[in-house]
Amino acid sequence: MALNVAIVGSGPAGYYTAEGLIKQFGNTVCIDIIDRLPTPFGLIRAGVAPDHQSIKAVARRFEEQHGHPGVRFIGNVELGRDIAVADLTGFYDAVVIATGAPRDRPLGIEGEGQKGVLGAAQFVAWYNAHPDYAWLEPDLDTACVAVIGNGNVAIDVARVLVKSPDEMASSDLARHAAARIHASPIRTVNVFGRRGPLEVSFTPKELGELGHLQQAQALADPAQMPPEGAEDALDPGQRKVVGHIRGFAAASAQPDRRSIRFHFFARPVQILGDGQVRGVRFERTRIEDGKAVGTGAFFDMPCGLVVGCIGYRTAPIPGVPYDERLGRFANDEGRISDGLYCVGWARRGPTGTIGTNRPDGFWMAERIAKEVMPSGKRGPAGLDERLRASHLPVVTFEGWKAIEAAEAARARPGAPREKFAQVEDMLGVAQDR
Repeated sequence: MALNVAIVGSGPAGYYTAEGLIKQFGNTVCIDIIDRLPTPFGLIRAGVAPDHQSIKAVARRFEEQHGHPGVRFIGNVELGRDIAVADLTGFYDAVVIATGAPRDRPLGIEGEGQKGVLGAAQFVAWYNAHPDYAWLEPDLDTACVAVIGNGNVAIDVARVLVKSPDEMASSDLARHAAARIHASPIRTVNVFGRRGPLEVSFTPKELGELGHLQQAQALADPAQMPPEGAEDALDPGQRKVVGHIRGFAAASAQPDRRSIRFHFFARPVQILGDGQVRGVRFERTRIEDGKAVGTGAFFDMPCGLVVGCIGYRTAPIPGVPYDERLGRFANDEGRISDGLYCVGWARRGPTGTIGTNRPDGFWMAERIAKEVMPSGKRGPAGLDERLRASHLPVVTFEGWKAIEAAEAARARPGAPREKFAQVEDMLGVAQDR
């Protein structure tokens, strides 16, 4: 008797869990990977920067799971809308929620609701052709942009905004976004962080890229640099990060180039504007016991667009307990209730890299192997019957491959693909297949 498992969410956490289950059970497991979109791979497709194609290549590893006879992709099916949690737990021996954290953590300051204030989840999804945000049309008619956050997502946003068309030619930047970005008058992207260069969350490779841009340069204020040798106690990667920032601080501004300017010790307290953002008010901070505390000194930075890159939250699902404070599903080490689990960002919050989800997924597979036994539930047959009755257009893995081929065929020269930004277009291609 096979163990029947449904994994809801087809991003890294979901596929690594599937891989772990195959290692645990071999051919005695049936796995349905369910996603609300017609396309798999979640963050790989819609979150990774379009000019980081080498990172997107991990999707090939995920595709290998479909060589297992018991693994299926079930696209265009949304949990809580098209099928209930109780239905899945009734059909499957175990249900694993791996839906990630697709919503922005709000800045939580006055004026945040004005036009021109976006979260990274929205903005990154827009330039990555995610169907939820293809309509977004951010106002890029500004010389200055404020990016709030000191992690890799902030770097991604800043880099995409200042790279030249030639530099982005081999990316899969959405056509609608490329047209707007490359025609914009943006000259400066200011990146703000509450703490200092010693506490940033950038990684060396991503930060180092900013020193090799064709038409833009990265700059920092020498007065905000720590004393020489202050980074010696940090790990090697963080020392490299501080070294890159020191290099930015030593550079001379070149007026003919765009710039990414790093500002440290600055906490946003208010979005300025009259319905349309005109700037951000910041409070100067200092570090006490590793924390940023306000000094009572304020300054304003004019800008026409604000992108908050301060974290994400998991989207609630009807019937699944949710922790509002932490922005994730309420769980005990991945267990929500009997037969219902969560993994990845849905379990632990938006921490770690894509690779962090591999041990997380494998650990979840081990836990399921210890706690769940085949029960004779209907599994895939039960789901198929329910979906047929609803007349929902389901996308299989073969349908996804047809979408992928069509996107490759419509790509501009040198680009890997031109993504469809509308679900209807994807479904048309998949159903033709």
